Amino acid sequence: MGEEGYEPKYASGGVVEKHGNPADRSKTGGWSAAAIILGAELSERICVVGIVSNLVTYLVGVLHLSNADAANIVTNLMGTLYLLCLLGGFVADSFLGRFKTIAIFGIIQTLGIALLAFSTSLPSLQPPPCTNNHTFCIPASPKTMGLVYASLYITALGVGGVKSNVSGFGSDQFDNEDPKEQRKMVYFFNRFYFCVSIGSLFAVTVLVYVQDYVGRGWGYGIPAGSMVMALAFFLGGLYLYRYRKPAGSPITQIGQVLVAAWRNRNKSLPPDPSLLNQDEHADAMKRRILHTNQFRCLDKAAVVDPAMDQASKHSSPWKISTIGKVEEVKMVVRLLPIWSTCIMLWTVYSQGITFSVVQANTMDRTTGSFKIPSASIQVFLVSSVMFFATFSEKCLVPFMRRITGNVQGITSLQRVAVGLVLPIFTMLAAALVEKKRLDVAQEHGLTQKFGATVPLSVYWLVPQYFLVGAGEAFAYVGLLEFFITESPVSMKSMSTGLFLSTISLGFYLSSLLVTLVNKITRHGKNEGWLPNNLNRGRLDYFYWLLLVLSVINLFVFFLFARSYKYKGEWASSQEDHNSCDLKDFNSALEKTKTEDLEVYVDV
Repeated sequence: MGEEGYEPKYASGGVVEKHGNPADRSKTGGWSAAAIILGAELSERICVVGIVSNLVTYLVGVLHLSNADAANIVTNLMGTLYLLCLLGGFVADSFLGRFKTIAIFGIIQTLGIALLAFSTSLPSLQPPPCTNNHTFCIPASPKTMGLVYASLYITALGVGGVKSNVSGFGSDQFDNEDPKEQRKMVYFFNRFYFCVSIGSLFAVTVLVYVQDYVGRGWGYGIPAGSMVMALAFFLGGLYLYRYRKPAGSPITQIGQVLVAAWRNRNKSLPPDPSLLNQDEHADAMKRRILHTNQFRCLDKAAVVDPAMDQASKHSSPWKISTIGKVEEVKMVVRLLPIWSTCIMLWTVYSQGITFSVVQANTMDRTTGSFKIPSASIQVFLVSSVMFFATFSEKCLVPFMRRITGNVQGITSLQRVAVGLVLPIFTMLAAALVEKKRLDVAQEHGLTQKFGATVPLSVYWLVPQYFLVGAGEAFAYVGLLEFFITESPVSMKSMSTGLFLSTISLGFYLSSLLVTLVNKITRHGKNEGWLPNNLNRGRLDYFYWLLLVLSVINLFVFFLFARSYKYKGEWASSQEDHNSCDLKDFNSALEKTKTEDLEVYVDV
């Protein structure tokens, strides 16, 4: 910072202003720029939740698709959306930078949601209503479905680019080396999460009501309009922002190490790791990464040919890598077993925006004289996440800190464990409630009446939403904390990527399970567990299946967690082989903590 009381004119960290010159603190960044970015996130959240929270009722009730097909469309869309977040991060890190990526993909997102509003508002594109007590329904035409698919996946592409970069671009507006701006950055992330929560609540209440009782055109037109306004303000702030130039994606580094290891697969490893290709220009962080004997096949990426001159060692990272980069890739590989056990959580979560909404649509939704939209039951999920995230931070962590002496209160893997236990109880509650719903439907002779209201309050579904929200709150923080602290410091964006990929694969797994269950349980006149008329199905059996899979998944998680060796433990076991001062390393690691907060609000 220079002399005491002296504040440099330009922001640190290599950020620049619009024309590529060093960013002037007094003219760029700060709250003027951050407020516009918060508006962009608010609109993005309204758009995404406004579509997916109530999409299944449109697909089933208006386009006359089956419950299973509608659920798979929603989960495939969400899986693709989060997978495209990885693409958006890669494009920004490697080519366009965050501002251009948000601007371009934001326009794509706006076009997608506008196309959806257009396709749902034209009566000529909608199939005729069902007749004969819903026994004869003409499904939507290929033309209509083509427009729906195009609009949904164009929107998903746009969201992928915006979601993966907007929080990071917001953090770029504050100087992490300046104590005042560092404190402002913490407030920024608090307000960012507030915008995420408000956007979600607005979507599952106001937007869902508009979609059900006013019209889908208006229901999707409102978020389209909000995206247009947010983009106009975002582009208008062009000269207010601080920009960070693309520095390359960690995905590229991982690819380089894997390719180099494959190319050198026939070479022999030297007896001494010091003979592997060293990074002469490594900073303090990379020097602290010690060589490990795990995954030694990857060490071949850094094998040096005795005949190789100094220039050849640095010729192409696709042919030979440094041992420091190899060890960073090893760190990522070590995370994969834990990563694989977190997919099931999101498979359970996905039921809350698919079959649980279909359940709600068959139940008594009246509160006084008001009939709540079926998708608005998700307000309890959003509220549960907000409550338990706050409860954990304000109450549980300080309490456990006094008991365990751990600064974090409980470890990241303990948080994840709680997050994986709660989905088991979620599916238990869901299966029992669905069995009760089926019994009530049978008692009142409603099993053959499609669309009949079962005289059972929709609030019976609250426990399962409450539990899955609690599970998300614990697992969300625990996973990101785990990936942040255990990933290489130079691969910060990989933390977000690993987390987003578990969500993506969780939704895809739900689609796969629904498809398999339908294929196995449907035969002849038997409509299987998941028919169009839930009163004739056995959705509770599907929930029991998810419960069993969640129990097995939890057992596997415990096995992996028990054998996992933390990054600090690798360092301790080899401390005698390296004279680097651990305090210096911890100090350097602590400097990144505030900057790493951005991944907590990316989803």
